[in-house]
Amino acid sequence: MSKVKYYYDSETLSYRKVEYKKGRAIGKILLFATASILMGLLFTVAVFNFGLDTPKERKLERENANLQLQYSLLDSKMDIASDVLENIQDRDNEIYRVLLDANPIPNEVRSAGFGGVNRYDGLDGYENSEMIVSSTKRVDQITKQLVIQSKSLDEIAKLTENREKLLAAIPAIQPVSNEDLTRMASGFGYRTDPFTKRRKKHWGMDFTAPRGTPIYASGDGKIVRADASASGYGKHIRIEHGFGYISLYAHLSKYNVRKGQKVKRGDLIGYVGSTGRSEAPHLHYEIIKDGNKINPINFYYGKLSAAEFYELLKKSQQENQSLD
Repeated sequence: MSKVKYYYDSETLSYRKVEYKKGRAIGKILLFATASILMGLLFTVAVFNFGLDTPKERKLERENANLQLQYSLLDSKMDIASDVLENIQDRDNEIYRVLLDANPIPNEVRSAGFGGVNRYDGLDGYENSEMIVSSTKRVDQITKQLVIQSKSLDEIAKLTENREKLLAAIPAIQPVSNEDLTRMASGFGYRTDPFTKRRKKHWGMDFTAPRGTPIYASGDGKIVRADASASGYGKHIRIEHGFGYISLYAHLSKYNVRKGQKVKRGDLIGYVGSTGRSEAPHLHYEIIKDGNKINPINFYYGKLSAAEFYELLKKSQQENQSLD
């Protein structure tokens, strides 16, 4: 039930009931509705024309600003990663590969892009497409360079392992200690044969030492012969070092190894003697590379000092009589 309202009439000096006219009430309602519609229209126009943001739009703007910040930070991190990778690539080409006698990787191979169709079409059509495509391209490029560098380091590791094996395998020490030597009797080259007295090519070096003097392996390898069946050598040992190298030790008095045994540089393999075609106790020592006999004088860098090597070199060049 609606409340009855009264007003004071000053002429009659009494309260009178307020009488509502139906048409006036409807007019007020229409006026309020019209004002509300106008206010809504004005707010909508203000939003579109004056840039007033809705809460949803403000949220999207914050997310977009955060996205741009994240991409900016990603670019900075990629700059650092690219600098570090470039430094590794430079050391790879200019140090590691030089030391290991490996060809450097060309820059055009390291920095090559991706061929074929445009792989970034799916990133076009967005507000920040240019930024997204640019960052994605950089990530792909760095990833590809990392793959190439990783393969290169695998290759270098393998080369290093082979190089270590090579350095251990090369016959690099004198097979008889200087302390045990009587003299270096004959070197590589043409010498007088002790039996025919004719000038003949001497394919090794003769180390004079008392019978029973220890003989040492000049490099890592495997004993492939320890017998007296080769003509002229008497009891002799052959070590296969790998990489095309074989060392030969002849005229031994006895063995300290057997065929098939693996040895390390410096291992005791036998003792000086005068078996076979020999004039006196000594070690006849040869080095064979890829089937060719080469001068052993070039392989004594393992233990000799510069002065000792120079003295040995002078003696080896004297064209005297060999002992075998």
